[in-house]
Amino acid sequence: MKREELYTIFFRQQKQLEEEKIELVKRTLTKEAIETLALKMPIIITGVRRCGKSILLRLIKEELKLDEKNFFYINFNDDSLTNFTIDDFQKIIDFLEENNYKKSCFLFLDEIQEIDKWEKWIDRIKNIYPLFITGSNSKLSSKEISSTLTGRSVSLWLTPFSFIEFLSFKKVNIKDWKLDLKTQSIIRREFKEFLEIGGFPKRVVTGNKLIISELYNQILYRDIIKKFSKQEREIKELGLFLLSNPASLTSSRNISELTGIKNLSTIKNILNSFENSFLVFFLNKFDYAVKKQIQNPRKVYCIDNGFITTIGFKFSEDRGKLLENLVAIELKRRNNDIYYFCEKKECDFLVKEKTKISEAIQVCYDLNKENRDREINGLVKALEKFKLKEGLILTDDQEDEIKIKDKIIKVKPVWKWILEK
Repeated sequence: MKREELYTIFFRQQKQLEEEKIELVKRTLTKEAIETLALKMPIIITGVRRCGKSILLRLIKEELKLDEKNFFYINFNDDSLTNFTIDDFQKIIDFLEENNYKKSCFLFLDEIQEIDKWEKWIDRIKNIYPLFITGSNSKLSSKEISSTLTGRSVSLWLTPFSFIEFLSFKKVNIKDWKLDLKTQSIIRREFKEFLEIGGFPKRVVTGNKLIISELYNQILYRDIIKKFSKQEREIKELGLFLLSNPASLTSSRNISELTGIKNLSTIKNILNSFENSFLVFFLNKFDYAVKKQIQNPRKVYCIDNGFITTIGFKFSEDRGKLLENLVAIELKRRNNDIYYFCEKKECDFLVKEKTKISEAIQVCYDLNKENRDREINGLVKALEKFKLKEGLILTDDQEDEIKIKDKIIKVKPVWKWILEK
């Protein structure tokens, strides 16, 4: 790109970042990102499109109190940068020097995956500038990137609003929620809305569900169909299937039967693209043998409930699946290593710490006469298998404590479990 053209874009983006007046909702990842600076490595922030990565960069900038010459921001998702190539990266350095930016100023590089071979430039400057890099593709945190950056980078994962961040936007003061019954009533009401609409910031702020439909199509075409243009129809059908069946078992073979794609390698690559776009994630069945984990069907979850309720085709209102999907997101957000359990009886989640299973969790919307034995027996089987004394059943709004033999099962609402953590 021509130098003059690029400089104009740089000036415009800097001005927009400084002058745009929007309400910033505090993100819990802000503190962790700033603390990670002490490692003096490039910090790579990944997450699904429009989950708030650009706003997070702004929050980091404000928390660090950086003036206009102490940081440089560029959004590579800008349509005017379509022709930007690896050769143009040097013009960024030239721009900083020519406009008297401070030495070692912070570089905020937004949606950098749009530029081919970006990691080679980062590798050259990583010891000169503090770097915050965002992207909407999980390849940004893959072993290949880490290898290119000579193993010196830190990856952080941002999701749409958590329930706590959702409450923060709604200005619900949760400081003394355990003692305040009125606040608990408000939290219950807000949780019902959060369960349905999810946490995409713009969806929450505007209340417009069309934002989710547009975002879904953008992810589908830009991150998935773009790579498999010959399978456009099949990918659309697959996307609808995945979002209509959260918390369900899936395998390459049943996807082959669904879509008509015979090549299992192609199916595997398409499913990887769905996961790499952060639209969905998969859980393996727990087994001490990794090979068996890979061979078994996986459970699929969506990154945000808003996709399920807006895009997914629901034969009936299954709020239990929504609740389980929400718990799966929260467990992933906490960086837990999670699996599902199935040995005659089933348990929704196992949490592994190092080499041991440390927690077993069952999720059901309402613990009642019809499902009580199934839910409790599945959890007890997992507790016995992994020698755990206590298990957890998460519900919409029930609370109890059940003793089975030498096991204690705590029943509590998902919203309370989230706030307690």
